[in-house]
Amino acid sequence: MALALPFPMIDPVLVEIGPFAIRWYALAYICGLMIGWRYVRHLSALPPTIMSREQVDDLLVWVTLGVILGGRLGYVLFYQPGYYLGHPLEALAVWHGGMSFHGGLLGVLIAGWLFSRRNALHPLRVGDAIACAAPIGIFLGRVANFVNSELWGRPADVPWAFVFPNDPQQVPRHPSQLYEAALEGIVLFVLLFALSRNRAIRERPGCLGGVFLAGYALARMTAEFFRQPDAFIGFLAGGVTMGQILSVPLLLAGLFLIVRARRHNPVPG
Repeated sequence: MALALPFPMIDPVLVEIGPFAIRWYALAYICGLMIGWRYVRHLSALPPTIMSREQVDDLLVWVTLGVILGGRLGYVLFYQPGYYLGHPLEALAVWHGGMSFHGGLLGVLIAGWLFSRRNALHPLRVGDAIACAAPIGIFLGRVANFVNSELWGRPADVPWAFVFPNDPQQVPRHPSQLYEAALEGIVLFVLLFALSRNRAIRERPGCLGGVFLAGYALARMTAEFFRQPDAFIGFLAGGVTMGQILSVPLLLAGLFLIVRARRHNPVPG
């Protein structure tokens, strides 16, 4: 066996009192939503104003539902439809794990659109604010994946490889969760933060959202070259993965929004 770094044995359960348990993964969701909520509050107050503080507070509820319902439904439909067709009640057992980012994103898009319609807001502007905050939750979620010893990478002989305790093969692997945390979380957040400082960009609805979609798609497709596909799916035709296939529509949608924003006149607030 090649040399590997010792895996930091962190208990996935932060606090456990009888049947009640708080897991790091759940805490990542909660912290991501709360920090993102505060950041959207800040962005919404910048000119041109997107929405009021009270509307941002209401948006948090809509986004939370979109993340949870969309993430779970996406996992059921995209990754294991056959299994859940035979075990429909298992689809409700979210505590057993199984969330899809692409499904969660779709849920947030639907929730944001419905929220905007209900409050007579510009949906692309609301989407821009959400997009700028999304990498915060993605970063925390990927770190939680690492702590849980799940979604590990492909076998590797790099000096920073880990032997994950949940890996039945017990071979050194790429810490692909950390690669994704860096690319989809840190790099994407910094890019969107820099762009959001420019008022001319903020006045073009959909531009920041498009950068997020395209940026995430490129980051995810890159990270998938190091990530081990789910055992129940494996590699698809041509050696691509399900994560890469699901990222293609995001890339196209992101490029469309960027081009659309550049061609349309700015909309000052």
